[in-house]
Amino acid sequence: MSEIRTRRLTPLPRLIFASRWLQLPLYLGLIVAQGVYVFLFLKDLLHLVRDANSLTEQGIMLLVLGLIDVVLISNLLVMVIVGGYETFVSRLGLQGHPDQPEWLSHVNASVLKVKLAMAIIGISSIHLLKTFIEVGGVGALPFCGTTAAFAAEQAAMLANYDDMTCTTVTMTGVLWQTIIHTVFILSAIGIAWTDKLMTYTSSKREHVIAH
Repeated sequence: MSEIRTRRLTPLPRLIFASRWLQLPLYLGLIVAQGVYVFLFLKDLLHLVRDANSLTEQGIMLLVLGLIDVVLISNLLVMVIVGGYETFVSRLGLQGHPDQPEWLSHVNASVLKVKLAMAIIGISSIHLLKTFIEVGGVGALPFCGTTAAFAAEQAAMLANYDDMTCTTVTMTGVLWQTIIHTVFILSAIGIAWTDKLMTYTSSKREHVIAH
């Protein structure tokens, strides 16, 4: 056992194995992206608190959903940074730490894929819910970027009215977003089913070898 532990790698395997550290700048970059999302969250939260009196219930709901969306993306970043580093680069040595994430104790590439797929579905669900709320403005509000939308924005500024004056939602866009969300769900089911099948096959093979 000690011989295996102290065995030195030859130069080529050592170089190939050390190449995993090339991923370190990628995870550090994701930490910077996490900071950007914190700034975005605080900016949207300030907007919500400052303009709460002039916003309608729909406007407040959309802002809150935007905050939830930022939190879900931030959670996704944490899973990729912590789980990816632990799986593909180096151990973090968090065993026994009171703040160690529960899922990190049994994380591997397959578990990470399933968790990321579920996180993406959660983010897609928030975006779809925002679209369903905004779809009420189709026909009632002008499409953003048009002359009518510009006129509505100018009128809102003169009236000190801080709410939606145009919409970027179309019925075709809603349809495609729903289809894409369904594809995400089917993909996650496929990933989870494949992982379960591979785990079952591996366990069965080990059982046969043991007997």
